Amino acid sequence: MIAGHFGLAAGVKARAPAVPLWALMLATQWLDVAFVILFLLGVEWLEPLDPTHPSAYGGSLIHASYTHSLVGALLLAALAGLLARWRWGARVGGVVAAVAFSHWLLDLIVHRPDLPLLPGNLGGLPLLGFGLWRLPLASAALELALVLLGGLLYARQALALPPAPDQPRATARRRALTAVAVTIVLMLLTLASDLLGLG
Repeated sequence: MIAGHFGLAAGVKARAPAVPLWALMLATQWLDVAFVILFLLGVEWLEPLDPTHPSAYGGSLIHASYTHSLVGALLLAALAGLLARWRWGARVGGVVAAVAFSHWLLDLIVHRPDLPLLPGNLGGLPLLGFGLWRLPLASAALELALVLLGGLLYARQALALPPAPDQPRATARRRALTAVAVTIVLMLLTLASDLLGLG
């Protein structure tokens, strides 16, 4: 769901132009950044469902009982929001926190039941996940829709911005279109990489 997360961040950029795009892109992957750290430490891990295709799209149970627990996601989102608030103010901090938490909400849709409520799955409560990854075409369609919708919203916002005082409108428009095109192409390449099991 990496590309889908990025698509959502691009769409949010259209509604919150004051937030740097890179900050939104990082925020939407914030839980996975923390996961990679704990993965390298051996605390969290991936379990391929089919060992002959370990990198299949959506083909793993994700044992991320700290970073991807509901409470862990809320705490990580709050941390991202506080860092953004310190740098850019309260409004941007709130947007960044919401985008960081959106990661968990999107994961809830696609993950098999592997998302705990409490860190470390304290209390052994039922694991959450609606399991859209069991239907790879539906999951890929959802991601593609997020990428295209996010890209479209981002493009509309970027093209509506007034040019800098010392910049001709045509130059500003060309730069905005280039930024949008590069962003959309990178998101589509990310989706293709995931679907092909290269990610």
